[in-house]
Amino acid sequence: MEGLIPLVNRLQDAFAALGQSCLLDLPQIAVVGGQSAGKSSVLENCVSRDFLPRGSGIVTRRPLVLQLITAKTEYAEFLHCKGRKFTDFDEVRQEIEVETDRITGVNKGISSIPINLRIYSPHVLSLTLIDLPGITKVPVGDQPPDIEQQIRDMIMQFISRENCLILAVTPANTDLANSDALKLAKEVDPQGLRTIGVITKLDLMDEGTDAREILENKLLPLRRGYIGVVNRSQKDIDGKKDIKAALLAERKFFLSHPAYRHMADRMGTPYLQKVLNQQLTNHIRDTLPAFRSKLQSQLLSIEHEVEVYKNFRPEDPTRKTKALLQMVQQFSVDFEKRIEGSGDQVDTLELSGGAKINRIFHERFPFELVKMEFNEKELRREISYAIKNIHGIRQVLPSLFTPDMAFEAIVKKQIVKLKGPCLKSVDLVMQELINTVKKCTKKLATYPRLCEETERIVAGYIREREEKTKDQVLLLIDIQVSYINTNHEDFIGFANAQQRSSQVNKSAVGNQVIRKGWLTINNIGIMKGGSKEYWFVLTAESLSWYKDDEEKEKKYMLPLDNLKVRDVEKSFMSSKHIFGLFNTEQRNVYKDYRFLELACDSQEEVDSWKASLLRAGVYPDKSSTENDENGQADNFSMDPQLERQVETIRNLVDSYMSIINKCIRDLIPKTIMHLMINNVKEFINAELLAHLYSSEDQNTLMEESAEQAQRRDEMLRMYQALKEALAIIGDISTSTVSTPAPPPVDDSWLQQARRSPPPSPSSQRRPTLNNPPTRPLSGRGPAPAIPSPGPQSGAPPVPFRPGPLPPFPSGGEALGGPPQVPSRPTRAPPSVPR
Repeated sequence: MEGLIPLVNRLQDAFAALGQSCLLDLPQIAVVGGQSAGKSSVLENCVSRDFLPRGSGIVTRRPLVLQLITAKTEYAEFLHCKGRKFTDFDEVRQEIEVETDRITGVNKGISSIPINLRIYSPHVLSLTLIDLPGITKVPVGDQPPDIEQQIRDMIMQFISRENCLILAVTPANTDLANSDALKLAKEVDPQGLRTIGVITKLDLMDEGTDAREILENKLLPLRRGYIGVVNRSQKDIDGKKDIKAALLAERKFFLSHPAYRHMADRMGTPYLQKVLNQQLTNHIRDTLPAFRSKLQSQLLSIEHEVEVYKNFRPEDPTRKTKALLQMVQQFSVDFEKRIEGSGDQVDTLELSGGAKINRIFHERFPFELVKMEFNEKELRREISYAIKNIHGIRQVLPSLFTPDMAFEAIVKKQIVKLKGPCLKSVDLVMQELINTVKKCTKKLATYPRLCEETERIVAGYIREREEKTKDQVLLLIDIQVSYINTNHEDFIGFANAQQRSSQVNKSAVGNQVIRKGWLTINNIGIMKGGSKEYWFVLTAESLSWYKDDEEKEKKYMLPLDNLKVRDVEKSFMSSKHIFGLFNTEQRNVYKDYRFLELACDSQEEVDSWKASLLRAGVYPDKSSTENDENGQADNFSMDPQLERQVETIRNLVDSYMSIINKCIRDLIPKTIMHLMINNVKEFINAELLAHLYSSEDQNTLMEESAEQAQRRDEMLRMYQALKEALAIIGDISTSTVSTPAPPPVDDSWLQQARRSPPPSPSSQRRPTLNNPPTRPLSGRGPAPAIPSPGPQSGAPPVPFRPGPLPPFPSGGEALGGPPQVPSRPTRAPPSVPR
């Protein structure tokens, strides 16, 4: 058990030095009290030395983590100046003041950064206390107006942790009900499981008054009870009164005071030290299992990161060269994994890398191609103009064939329009490659210059490949324009042009399932149920939706004939993205609705559904050309012969463009893959290292950032501290047992006692809350469950049997908890007459 408190001390030192003390809830005791409540005096009495700053106003302006360690020699050490031993405690006080001013300045400001002080002495018991600033109400000097809130927040930061015991210090010469310390403790510990009460300034109470009811735990009961202490007065401090003499005076005060002498053995600073040592030891032991689990989870969380730092050797002359090679190799592997796909580089939040590029190839690019589909009215008008312009001044005779030059002119114009979607797909892939490079360079953040240079070189190379890829894409389009192959096996030819049906391709596909997923029907009125989410199934012939994805209860089936897709502007109140389906023949799409508005969570999902609808033959609406018929259609009139020729060429163009689209959809992704993606991977594998060497000096390139160096040191120290702590806890926890928390205070008998007449002193003495009767008292109901911890005034009479008194509770018992009961009942000695 002796290793428990030093263990926590070592953990406190390790995590405080790392600035990570808030990450682990270490078992500790926080001293809380109002300004000038006597907290500092209590701590000095525990140490038997004057070492804390004193004065008016807020003196404690930073938390002081005070570690008391039993030793043969007496000296002090600060964590911020390791190796220096302070034997003069006046120097300790000065160092606390200097270190406080270093962080907070001299304007009475406060800071939550703790000062760690360790005191070795033969006069102390092993104990760890945190002295917190006193609670104040009014700012003084240059303090900020919200100083009260700042101090409160700092105190709450410590005492709200479940593993922190609260030492609530309250002066006896103020009303206990107004105690700031007890009020804060009650907020974070309403059951009183973690609060220990300390009553100071008992010698300064008005004559005729005492704090007996408080110390007997009757006024405001705490599970762990109260302990009274008497500190030196300001006159004693100014007169340099020795603390040892003050402790003797304290002992004499409790033994001679009529209200306290029956409990003198449970009052005073030595008893407080012993109780706090027991309480903290028991508390550490009780919290070991949960604390060990937390340590283990912390160790696992940083293990992967520490793995990178384990082989770091600053004295190795080849360290920078090795690090450069490892970083470039790691970057190359990460880039390839993100493009090709790998389990350890999976992004669970969004599509990225190869998956995003795949979506561009097979959803976004086909959708952009179909968006360039010709508008029917505009196309027919263009064909008619082409036929007329080709004949020129000559008269068009009905017996002549449809001019093939008009067909070529229209087809070439449509092929040229494909350049836009093809170039856009190159831009999208280029942007995704650069995003992937940025994600991969995050692992190079240890070396900022290397990270910056790597990103610059690779991004520059990607942009070079983008230009060459775009040139190749434009070349492919120009190749298609240069020769119109009317002998292609899939081309319908002039003989079959007039018999072509727009449903041929669709019927060949059959009614296969194209897509399934959740969509929200957005435009159903509130009176009819409002917007609802359904499971949609898109096939080549229909769009159906079901109640859920089990597809047992079908709600509706919508045929795809004459349907088109239209974008719908997102409403102000909705976060969803919407698209609509409507019938080109002005019919209702769903029940009595002209439009069917479907909503998704993201624009990418909308685009994906549109691409799937395109595969089913549902095309985007071209609303911009709806009224063109009134404008230019009147400029010419088509005779039956011209109409036949227009229809023939329209079918021919449709057939040939389907061939071109199929070819482009196949070639463009292959071109991008070859000229951009594969080329960039080869560059990173083979040439990146050479470019880095030629771009800058190796020492400059591999300069480590100060932040990363500090983080590495912190991680390694924390890793070692956690492993050491787990090893020590593992040894201790197997040989110790837990002690239950003190039971709740039962004060029901006290309420009844106040309502009934008091018994005569000679026949029966008043029971106290710490010493309730061991058997029912006449007229007062059943006896409480807490047995008497020892002899004191007010204990009920029991049959006298000679024998030793029960011993004082051992270290395993909590203050206020049940002590060991002797096998034979004993009689309390008679009380001293007042």
